[in-house]
Amino acid sequence: MTQAATAVPGRQPGTMAITALAALTTLAAFTLHPSLVQAQTANATATTTNADPQALNYRLLPRQIAPNTWVIEGAVDDFSRSNGCNIINTAFIVAPEGVLVVNTGPSRLYGEQQRQAIARITPQPVTRVLNLNLHPDYFFGNQAYAGMPVQALAGSIRGMQAEGKAYEDNLFRLCGDWMRGTEATPANSPATPGRLTWGDHALELLRLDGHTSDDLVLIDHHTGVVFAGGLVFKERVPTTPHADLPAWQRSLQALRQRVAAHPTTTVVPSHGPVHVGASGIDQTADWLQWLDQTLRDSAQRGLDLGEVLQTPIPARFQRWAAMPAEFVRSVTHLYPRHELAVLQPAAAPGVTPR
Repeated sequence: MTQAATAVPGRQPGTMAITALAALTTLAAFTLHPSLVQAQTANATATTTNADPQALNYRLLPRQIAPNTWVIEGAVDDFSRSNGCNIINTAFIVAPEGVLVVNTGPSRLYGEQQRQAIARITPQPVTRVLNLNLHPDYFFGNQAYAGMPVQALAGSIRGMQAEGKAYEDNLFRLCGDWMRGTEATPANSPATPGRLTWGDHALELLRLDGHTSDDLVLIDHHTGVVFAGGLVFKERVPTTPHADLPAWQRSLQALRQRVAAHPTTTVVPSHGPVHVGASGIDQTADWLQWLDQTLRDSAQRGLDLGEVLQTPIPARFQRWAAMPAEFVRSVTHLYPRHELAVLQPAAAPGVTPR
């Protein structure tokens, strides 16, 4: 962003218009609000992982949650070397046609160990793979599934192709040796929304959006399991690098209606505990509403980025995993849009000033 031509009353011209570089510089200078410090301290030991960093062993433990359906749960945490960047829930469904895998994890190594974990459960071969969106922990294990159909929505595939190298660099920096030999391998076939049969399982591929521009949700009408992808977070701060918050809320409402019709639905979020009912949907919607309102109000008040990062965090969010890191990330990349919406409304598509 460049300095705006119109200043907000009561502030010096240009104080709201912050470039990405200036934003990063600000992060190094501000002091966290006490509620953020409290959250960071509370969450320091709040999550656990099975991973063994010395042996580079994820120790993946499939857990059966419904007939023929297993989940491999990741740490409810942020990316780190201690958890091998394994913070995602992956899953698989076994049928006579073979094994359908949902998400392949953050690295080539994860994909290989995921296949080994599946083989401990069933002799059936993996014959189909789904990546629910474009983020790296959904598809970086695809290398382990070479030669078979790996599907994602078309927009996700384009995003994987465009951003895969940057993802590689970032995860190597964060997780080191866990990423050895990992190369971004996008899905090789577009998924078509609609119904399909997988053994006894009446599956539905549902295209939504908001967390990214193409969010794939897998609904199993036979077992009542919904693989909600990145649209739903549970007890963890949602990530927003590709987010459209109003669209995300609309998608959550669509999912809430599905779950309300069948209150025993098991929801598998990509990040956070597997749970029954709409609690994860409600948590995610609550956070997005609070975040969006906070950014809008802050922009109207003419606050700069450092001041927004001083915002007290409501108690109901403070103990969530990845607090305050994800709050800082979200404010850093979302707030300039709200500043621009106040200063130059016509130049800020997707953000409607009040």
